[in-house]
Amino acid sequence: MPTRILPAGADPDAVRSLTTLLSQLPDAEPQPPVTDSTQLVDTLARLAAESVEELPEVVVVHERIGPVPALELIREVALRFPAAGVVLVTSDASPGLFAAAMDSGARGLVGLPLSYEELAGRVQAVAQWSAGVRRHLGHGAETPAGPGGTVVTVSGAKGGVGATLTAVQLALAAQASGRATALVDLDLQSGDVASYLDVQFRRSVADLAAITDISPRVLADAVFRHDTGLALLLAPAEGERGEEVTERAARQLVGALRSRYEAVVVDCGAQLGGAGAAAVETADTALLVTTPDVIAVRAAKRTVRMWDRLQIRKAEETTVVVNRHTRGTEIQPALVQRITGTALARTAVPAAYKELQGVVDAGRLHELDGRSTVRQALWALAAELGLAEEGQQPAHRGTGRVAAGFRRRKE
Repeated sequence: MPTRILPAGADPDAVRSLTTLLSQLPDAEPQPPVTDSTQLVDTLARLAAESVEELPEVVVVHERIGPVPALELIREVALRFPAAGVVLVTSDASPGLFAAAMDSGARGLVGLPLSYEELAGRVQAVAQWSAGVRRHLGHGAETPAGPGGTVVTVSGAKGGVGATLTAVQLALAAQASGRATALVDLDLQSGDVASYLDVQFRRSVADLAAITDISPRVLADAVFRHDTGLALLLAPAEGERGEEVTERAARQLVGALRSRYEAVVVDCGAQLGGAGAAAVETADTALLVTTPDVIAVRAAKRTVRMWDRLQIRKAEETTVVVNRHTRGTEIQPALVQRITGTALARTAVPAAYKELQGVVDAGRLHELDGRSTVRQALWALAAELGLAEEGQQPAHRGTGRVAAGFRRRKE
């Protein structure tokens, strides 16, 4: 969903230039500009009377506005409409004016002449702040997802339980349903998303770790666009570089992706590090994948308790997904829920590795046949999580390309 931006200014040429640049920002929806302070306040009051969710996420005030001076206007907007973030556009970007703007309630300041990168960064940051305020005020469920797309993390109770398979298929389901989707591999030492999707890449999450302000353009340069439409941000090929991705870097990265994509699926692997912990903590939904055997369920219980001790996530805020489920096993999903004390996904993924072996060996998991019971279950899980449409069925695919891919790999 787009970020709604309301420009305000008395100079027609300046406002026209501002609106043109705003329309070039990713997922931005500039509103018809207002020309004076009275019109701005009246417009916001009318929208707020309908619902807080009707307010634009960002209000951009040009310094040339009247009759009320810009700083006084910002103070009034901040007091009367706290869910809308205000950005001041000014030719005086001095520390003194910056401090005065912040004191008046502005959430950002952009200097003239306008710079795409600076404007994009400020609008993105203010939109995220606005989304957080609305969630705090209890309006988050209805708030458009532009500045706050859905983030789902997928962690494994232990290695080999199917976390990466789950993350890939959830992302594919979200993308197929028409949502702009990013798939992130935060299993920094041993991530396999690239291998599962037959991807050769140059840039990884480590290349963004040192960037303090991830603009939409920087983010677009770092992601790999897969044939399926997925935007991939992959773990570094050199595992030791995973140490460069700190908790702070992960928080910034997830925030940038949340503002750019409607759905963000993060594969956190089975080993907890600072980056993975930050992703789990900030996610809308945190999945923990386990298999129905004693060792894996014990590992799931340990993970849940560790997350709770470290104040990363409470048990009741974690959702367990049971993979490789069969009716004959002694450990059924309800028992896993009682042992871990977590929420339980309604969808259990069946044990059917023969359906997966060909595409896994070929590294083309996206070509898994639509008739596969595993794929159908994972797409149903995506619908359960709100990532895909209810009842959506994947298209059937043949196996010719998979076999060809496997032959190429062997050669």
